[in-house]
Amino acid sequence: MRPDANRCFVCGPDNPVGLRLRFYIDGLDVCRAEFTPGPDHAGYDRLTHGGIVYSALDDVMANWLYLKGVRAHTARCEIRYRQPLAVGTPVLLEGRLIRQKGKAAFLQGQMFRADDRALVAEAEASFMIVVDGEPRTQPA
Repeated sequence: MRPDANRCFVCGPDNPVGLRLRFYIDGLDVCRAEFTPGPDHAGYDRLTHGGIVYSALDDVMANWLYLKGVRAHTARCEIRYRQPLAVGTPVLLEGRLIRQKGKAAFLQGQMFRADDRALVAEAEASFMIVVDGEPRTQPA
């Protein structure tokens, strides 16, 4: 992890109020993480706040790039909520590259309930790729 990301809300291990998700790339070239939202992640009716769901999906996509050695920033993201997520429900996150065009990478993120793999939410995003302040044309 980059030292300046230790307090990242989603993946920072030093953020006492963060989600502290741990991302990894599997053998199928998919970025993965697991997460169980707690009471502090609720909106109303003991449902996980949509912003928490969005944040986890944004980071599973961004971490696909990061774990490949690519520095990038979210340019645009569209999320589709498929079903509510009760607090305390374990979920699986998956992020994958869809395509790259020039200095932009397009990724997909999905969140599934861990018990039955029902789709909770999905997102597609574009990321601006930069390296040392300069655009990069290819992910590593």
